[in-house]
Amino acid sequence: MLVIDSHTEGEPTRVVVEGGPNLGKGTLAEQAKVLATEYRDFYRSLTSEPYGQEAMVGALLVEPNDPSCVTGVIYFDAAAVIGMCGHGTMGVAATLAYLGKIGVGTHRIETPVGVVEVTLSDANTVTVQNIPSYRFKRAISLDIPELGTVTGDIAYGGNWFFIIDQSPVPVTPKHLRELTEAGIKVRENLYAKGLTGAHGGIIDHIVFYGPALTEAGHSRNFVLCPDNAYDRSPCGTGSSARLACLAADGRLAEGAEIYQESTIGSGYTLSYQWADSTKQAVIPKITGQAFVTREAKMINNPSDPLRCGVEL
Repeated sequence: MLVIDSHTEGEPTRVVVEGGPNLGKGTLAEQAKVLATEYRDFYRSLTSEPYGQEAMVGALLVEPNDPSCVTGVIYFDAAAVIGMCGHGTMGVAATLAYLGKIGVGTHRIETPVGVVEVTLSDANTVTVQNIPSYRFKRAISLDIPELGTVTGDIAYGGNWFFIIDQSPVPVTPKHLRELTEAGIKVRENLYAKGLTGAHGGIIDHIVFYGPALTEAGHSRNFVLCPDNAYDRSPCGTGSSARLACLAADGRLAEGAEIYQESTIGSGYTLSYQWADSTKQAVIPKITGQAFVTREAKMINNPSDPLRCGVEL
């Protein structure tokens, strides 16, 4: 199996270029369901230790159903198959450029949740125009032992997020353990209360916001992913959901740009346009940089008891 690794603002992506499973001829959403239900060992083997790492997101290239798209892609991490991934899309664009399949310009990529556009400014700088993103519920308060009352919005940016504007823990690198534990408690509380996104969508990402630590920054975030790893980038789908909340509250004008800092200090430039005249959803634009780091052949050794990943 041929894979190409990259990182987007510090967050790794592993693109499966050749050798993935046959997921059938359905829609990408249907193929993603097949991957999730029938090939868990496959995607865990690519993203879990000892072959992967805790922060890694995988991207399986597939034939698009939409002929206007340069590729289809299905994303996953060690815990789940996910609908969309912003940093992963930048990684896919940089990988396709590395392979000579796309050049500078705008290209369309099909995902299980819809078609996104990527604009390649150079070999590493990518702008993702994401799917329509929106806030589902505003100001949901949770009483959580050891954290107190935590208030956040439920919003969608390709995945479901609980976005907490005032973090109960300082959003700085030295508080990563406390932020991770707090995020897990928030998510467990959401599940215990039966809170979901629209149509029962699982809220599997938790985002804490705090003050920016640079003059250029708008704010700094910590994003807990489904596998309980934190996003080293500011999270593309999370930033999309955040833009929807800022727009809904009138805190950011259409077309205005902000610089969103990640936990590690990297960042994305963000802006949005309203999706239509109802102003119920936004079309986010996220710009960052992705760098190819490795081209490798993955070997599945049937005698290796850990070939499908370490699971504790």
